[in-house]
Amino acid sequence: MTDPEFWNDQQTAQKVINEVNELKDLVHTFDKHQESLENLEVSHELVKEEDDPDLRAELESEVSELAEALKQFELYMLLSEPYDKNNAILELHPGAGGTESQDWASMLLRMYTRWAESKKFKVETMDYLPGDEAGVKSVTLMIKGHNAYGYLKAEKGVHRLVRISPFDSSGRRHTSFVSCDVTPEMDDDIDIDVNTEDLKIDTYRSSGAGGQHVNTTDSAVRITHLPTNTVVTCQSERSQIKNRESAMKMLKGKLYQLEIERQQQELNEIRGEQKEIGWGSQIRSYVFHPYAMVKDHRTNHEVGNTQGVMDGDLDPFIDAFLRAQMD
Repeated sequence: MTDPEFWNDQQTAQKVINEVNELKDLVHTFDKHQESLENLEVSHELVKEEDDPDLRAELESEVSELAEALKQFELYMLLSEPYDKNNAILELHPGAGGTESQDWASMLLRMYTRWAESKKFKVETMDYLPGDEAGVKSVTLMIKGHNAYGYLKAEKGVHRLVRISPFDSSGRRHTSFVSCDVTPEMDDDIDIDVNTEDLKIDTYRSSGAGGQHVNTTDSAVRITHLPTNTVVTCQSERSQIKNRESAMKMLKGKLYQLEIERQQQELNEIRGEQKEIGWGSQIRSYVFHPYAMVKDHRTNHEVGNTQGVMDGDLDPFIDAFLRAQMD
């Protein structure tokens, strides 16, 4: 930053400054925790000497606070993969089951929106296709915030719901599935090779909210990457050009994710690991009946407060997943 030519490239300079600020914040947080620990050691010596009940209670409270702060700091340090800091693109796609699974998708949409709001993240709807009777057929969200992808990559997979269906007049128990796909938003300067001849680009009229503009121009964009049959859609902007730019970022994120999965599959083959990918290999089950439980099958972390989870309390599951990745 002391280089006289530092500001010649404003965009690169700003990225360097942002990185410096993140590192400064990291060091500042560490120093703050270090200072808290030293203060607790002094308080501990004082309690041993005087054995004052009030001092002891205060010490125990401060120890609990520091333990929780260190837990969060440790989790923050786990987000060190190349694109963990990026915004996240989250897609929900119901499985077979019509209205039942589409309603489950809308419940997950609410859950992730609540979680993002609790993190002060910004949520933008990139694409939305409503269900025929209730729920959604598909939805794509852009979740903007520091480490959004790092957290939400823990949610990629199939989510299974067991409940008494509100759409079944006989009151029978139903099982529904929704797949959640999460990719990082890729910066323009990220070099991911996409040949234009490999792309099929379609435009169509938006179907979501947007006033008089909706259904008057072909502003929505669908891009298909033919070699991988990867499809992305965007209709959040009024401009076809902007929707196309957003769709290309989404496509690059998906292609990056496919490459990561390919590399992981090669590693699994070398290690002799066999992992089935399909509707039967759900990552998490949400059981509302005959008992209340949410269980993550990758980490075995489970809770009984299903309403809390559906209201966005996902941090314990994300925490367990990220820590398991480091083992």
